[in-house]
Amino acid sequence: MPRGRFITFEGPEGGGKTTQARRLVARLERAGLRAVYTREPGGTATGEAIRGILQHDHAQEPVHAETEVLLFAASRAQLVRRVIRPAIEEGAWVVSDRFADSTTVYQGIGRGFGMDAMIGINAFAIGGTVPDLTLLLDLDVEAGFRRLAERQSREGTGPDRMEREAREFHRRVREGYLELARREPARFRVLDASGGPEAVESLVWAEVERVLRG
Repeated sequence: MPRGRFITFEGPEGGGKTTQARRLVARLERAGLRAVYTREPGGTATGEAIRGILQHDHAQEPVHAETEVLLFAASRAQLVRRVIRPAIEEGAWVVSDRFADSTTVYQGIGRGFGMDAMIGINAFAIGGTVPDLTLLLDLDVEAGFRRLAERQSREGTGPDRMEREAREFHRRVREGYLELARREPARFRVLDASGGPEAVESLVWAEVERVLRG
């Protein structure tokens, strides 16, 4: 059976990663491919429990930065072994809304632990399962937060724990992503996420078609 592919979406807040990941899964299915959507943190029962702690304060106590790093890694390790790796081995295309790069920049740059330290922790968690393609949906931080505010107003929700971080934190995160893309140009594609969903979807599909032809 041919090996499947692994595509991840990354980027600062408000860039439309979830929307585009789900649109890509639908488009792959229309192309006759088996496609699996997943997300980080989460994607498994264990991962979703961790997501509740990391994003929605379910533990009802402050989460230390070191704890945060290890919880993300634990969720990722479970997701790789229960969902991502088995699906790829069965020939499916896996599309993930965030993956290891998020920890590299949010905790490595945003929290100040350093990118290299986070890359080492990620390597242990993912065990060699690396995306074939990472689509970085890049967007100005202020524009992203305007989008978040509009969405939260529509849905009657508030910001999660990460979204409550200071703007300077999120500016560091964005720059961290761009630095990662410069380090790994063969895997990353930086896409302008300032357009509407249809425009961004077209950019995404153009990159995925190159993988399909490869």
